[in-house]
Amino acid sequence: MKRLIERSRSVGEVLRWVTQNPSKVSASHYPIALHKLGQLLQQQQQGQAMVNGESRGPGQMLEQPEFQTLCQAIISGCSKFDNFSIVNCLYAAAALGLPGESPLVRVLEDESRSRLGRFNQKDVSMVFSSEANNKALEAIFSSQLFYENRQERFIRSMAEWLPRKAENLTPYTMALIAKYVARHRLREPQLLDTIANFLLKRGEQLDSKVIQKLVFPFSRMNYRPSNHSELFPKLEAILEQKAGSSPLATVNILMSMFQLSHFPQTVLHQVFSPAFITNVMSSPYALIVRRYLSLLDAAVELEFRDYSGPRLDPRYRVLMFEHALTADEANRKYSYKGLVAEALRQLVGEECYRQDEVLPPGYCTDFLLWINRSGTVLPLSRVPAACKAPSAHSTTSPAAISLRSSVLALTSDLQDFAPVVLSVNDKWHYCQNSDILVGSRAMRDRHLRLLGYCLVQV
Repeated sequence: MKRLIERSRSVGEVLRWVTQNPSKVSASHYPIALHKLGQLLQQQQQGQAMVNGESRGPGQMLEQPEFQTLCQAIISGCSKFDNFSIVNCLYAAAALGLPGESPLVRVLEDESRSRLGRFNQKDVSMVFSSEANNKALEAIFSSQLFYENRQERFIRSMAEWLPRKAENLTPYTMALIAKYVARHRLREPQLLDTIANFLLKRGEQLDSKVIQKLVFPFSRMNYRPSNHSELFPKLEAILEQKAGSSPLATVNILMSMFQLSHFPQTVLHQVFSPAFITNVMSSPYALIVRRYLSLLDAAVELEFRDYSGPRLDPRYRVLMFEHALTADEANRKYSYKGLVAEALRQLVGEECYRQDEVLPPGYCTDFLLWINRSGTVLPLSRVPAACKAPSAHSTTSPAAISLRSSVLALTSDLQDFAPVVLSVNDKWHYCQNSDILVGSRAMRDRHLRLLGYCLVQV
């Protein structure tokens, strides 16, 4: 039967083989038949276009009784099909150009979604490239199997067609796409620009919590959208109106913009105001917002010298992080950090470096060393106390110490001593398949350099 279908020379011939010999047709034959029908229709349309300059879709074939019989056979039996046949029927139906509202496509999509957890990677990719409406995309990006695995081929394909369909997507669907792209660090410019255009057009209708989800991929991938000159001022205007409605979302959006070296002055006036701080302190997420505000305040001091508005009250300053990041701890066994530590131990000795040192305003460093003018790595006991960075566990909170004072302390004896941060940049510190650091890591490096540290990347 497979050979007979594949050798058919017309739509009618394919339909006769399949509908007149039901006892000889198995589940695997249906996707072959649909695929062959697609090939024959394409050839037929190309021939018509050459003759009269126009082509027709599958509409005429849909009306044929034999095709309806074929569709009904698939609908009736698809619950018993194996995964491969289900996936290939859906893929072939999409390639054939059947409308999404047709009974066949709807049944195949429902059956595919019910089996997502049992599909292998190839099956998943084929399903995802066949579905493109809100309901289907929500199911796809909500699937744990899909979310936990990187589907780069599908994302590249989606970047091609998503701009044409973005206007019909809901904010929830777009937020799911943004979340997936950020999780897997997929720096796909066309896709990121589509999210940015969606934000530009609909931003005023969205609440802050949705906006933060759509903005996050830009900072995560250290990517300024092509429309940033329009988008960023638009986001500033929205935040001015909605800053107090969701303080945590507001500071998350600000952090994303800061990581991209954009500093919205008017919004800073609001988030550093007594009213905003009072509102934050009485909320259940007070500590996390204080951490973000402390880092934003540090970024203002280091990078936004023209800012003259209110700053965060020193009483509320805390370290952004007090120890190594959870992600770095979880991935430690996959990191080269252990090898570097052993190499340093053998080369310079444990008394000449600190590991996992947290430096104000709360950046965890891999290794901290001090080198004199002759290039010798010094034992920590020989480094003047005034030159050493404040410890995260010192009696005086390092977050309360002026960063400018820290810079002066580090540079006052710079002719004699140089603080060196040795960074082990593992693959999760970069965008996928790229040498571009993720936004949070890039901002950390900028700030450490501005604080007077010499960064050496490994």
